[in-house]
Amino acid sequence: MRSLSGESGASWTDRARYHGARALLLVALAAMITLFFPPADGTTVETYAVGMVAPEDVIAQIPFSVPKTATELERDRQAAIDAVPPTFRYREEATDSVAGKLRSFFGRLDSAASAGDTLRLRETLQDTRISATPSQLSYLVDGNSRMALRRAAEQAASELLPRGIVDPARVADLTTDEITVRRGTSEENVSATDVLTSREFYAQAVPYLPLRLAPEAQDLFRLILIAHLEYSLVFDVAATESDRSAAAGSVAVTKGDVLQGEAIVRAADPIGPETLERLQAYEDALRDVGRLEAEDLTLGAVLGAGVVNVMMLSIYGLLLLFSRPNIYANFRWLLLLAILAASYFAAAIVIDRGELRPEWLPIAFVALPVAVLWDTRISLLLVLVLGTITGTLAPFTSYGTVLVVMVGGAAAAMSVRAVRRRSETWVSIAIIAGAASAVYLAHALATGQPLVGAAAAILVITGNATASALFAVGFLWVFELFTGITTDQTLLEWADPSRPLLRRLSMEAPGTYAHTLNVANLAEAAATGIGANGLLCRVGLLYHDVGKMLKPHYFVENQPDARNPHDKLKPETSASIVREHVTEGVRLAREAKVPEIVTQFILEHHGTQRIGFFYEKAREESGEDPDPGRFEYPGPRPQTRETAIAMLADSCESAARAMNEPTPERVRELIDTIVDGKVADHQLDDAPLTLKEIARLKEQFAKILGGAVHRRIEYPETKHLTDAEDATEQAADEPASPPAPDETASAPAADAAASPPPPDAA
Repeated sequence: MRSLSGESGASWTDRARYHGARALLLVALAAMITLFFPPADGTTVETYAVGMVAPEDVIAQIPFSVPKTATELERDRQAAIDAVPPTFRYREEATDSVAGKLRSFFGRLDSAASAGDTLRLRETLQDTRISATPSQLSYLVDGNSRMALRRAAEQAASELLPRGIVDPARVADLTTDEITVRRGTSEENVSATDVLTSREFYAQAVPYLPLRLAPEAQDLFRLILIAHLEYSLVFDVAATESDRSAAAGSVAVTKGDVLQGEAIVRAADPIGPETLERLQAYEDALRDVGRLEAEDLTLGAVLGAGVVNVMMLSIYGLLLLFSRPNIYANFRWLLLLAILAASYFAAAIVIDRGELRPEWLPIAFVALPVAVLWDTRISLLLVLVLGTITGTLAPFTSYGTVLVVMVGGAAAAMSVRAVRRRSETWVSIAIIAGAASAVYLAHALATGQPLVGAAAAILVITGNATASALFAVGFLWVFELFTGITTDQTLLEWADPSRPLLRRLSMEAPGTYAHTLNVANLAEAAATGIGANGLLCRVGLLYHDVGKMLKPHYFVENQPDARNPHDKLKPETSASIVREHVTEGVRLAREAKVPEIVTQFILEHHGTQRIGFFYEKAREESGEDPDPGRFEYPGPRPQTRETAIAMLADSCESAARAMNEPTPERVRELIDTIVDGKVADHQLDDAPLTLKEIARLKEQFAKILGGAVHRRIEYPETKHLTDAEDATEQAADEPASPPAPDETASAPAADAAASPPPPDAA
């Protein structure tokens, strides 16, 4: 992938491979769109809503059926289930079983009564769970009464059980007037009133008793029947459920058919709920036919749709080629753009197949990362291209859908200007949701759609904006890793003074840290003034001198007692220490995983300048020219506008701070000397700065530094302190102890390289 990035090459084969890879990426994306959204046959259905008036006749071009809603289908199936009579299986053996149990029971009672054993009689009753009162027990002791109870029980069982006795719990919730009785292999429908429940059986069995028996004897008779009753009709669960499932399955899923050529709605007719259902069913039928007949599409139709998609995407590709060649040259960046577009259309496939509202199209998920990684214009044009292609796809041909996609995407692209931190994502969400909702509401009012439907769509739009923005922000760090781009949000995080590297710099080299803050403020303002990335300048300069904290006392800003350790070192050693703050700074930054774009400020803020003070000192001591390579910074020279601004701001700020009598004119003269010296030393040759921009930078530096280093009024109560400072400065300027460069003990003698600053700067 890396070999596909960069310049296209000089040979024909290199250019063909270079541009061919990009064309293949574009064609692959267009093919994906065409494959999953094949061209429609030209028959479309406008979007209608209840309360609208049909603008024209809608005639069915194909026959179709109107499906029942889920509620209607469930209602009809339940009605079919309720109409199925439950099935009961007749147990012929129940009559003989009950009669046998009654004979055995009364036989034991007869045996106990004939022996006069009342205790045994009670035990027999307890074995059958019959609780008899003493008076009821007397009926069982009496032979005639016992015989009357026996004859009545056996007669009731033999005559009533064949009619069918059923558990009352099984017929309490009957939804039919009949039940199905299965006798062996035959079935018959029997009226529910012809079968007896257990309660009815007990009531109809009592008349079999002699009239002379008292009510207590009748209660005992019921207890005996309850203890020995078996149901002759047993509910057949499997058969009943099978019948009910068959009945539910036989319910039609449609509630009407429309013939080909039949009018669905006439022009000027109001759209009611039933008409809307027919129109929606017609649209679904057309879509289904399109899916089923996708294999029958002509080659010309597929080719035409594919060419349209290729041409629309080519508009974006050509813009990158001619207006953003740096993006076009980076194949990895192009691949990410293609992946984002493909994810958008993949979501469109899910929305179409899942029959979701088109307002769920996640255009903000595409627009936000592109705007953050590159710029708003690139994102905005991508939104317009994707929105136009969306309008050609059969499921999303509605003009309202295209409006929401374009306006929502444009709002996402432009909202990035109002968001500089990830915590402000909700501002972007509010902008996206507000803009898309406003255009949808306006379109709904213009087309006469009911406000209830518009409110539902606005809720979807808001949910979509929230989900898309949160997903985009969540994946942004992945996109940064993939592209190698450092966004403003990431730069702001690295500008946090609580970062370990900055906190360590402030503690171990406080003078360097103060200088860092000053020059960062200066560079940010100057960069913003010429349209460069001021935030990048600021963050880069916060880290540009982190290497000094390893040996802070060798640099003048960290020498509060004015003692200079370089006075006891050889010039080559001093130059090596000064150079080291660049190489060691890069090492510290990379260990802390500082973004590479920020690390470049450490490498480039001195370029390949000569450390002039120590070079001259070495030449004076040796009497010959020393090796220049030992007295030059490792470089490279500034490659971007921002690192070039950092070089100029660093030198100008240091020199201006060292002036004894700063005036606006002298500050301006100093800045001109330093900047012109950098130009003459070819340090800005690789940076894309124009002469006009350099002139504006001088103006910005002079304006800011002129106000920052001006001479202040001396107050009588502090005059003795300022006089002492002046005496100290004069002593420091004595030739016996010459000043060191910016990186050692004084102002920018080394920064100015071939063009040393005026005496005041020393």
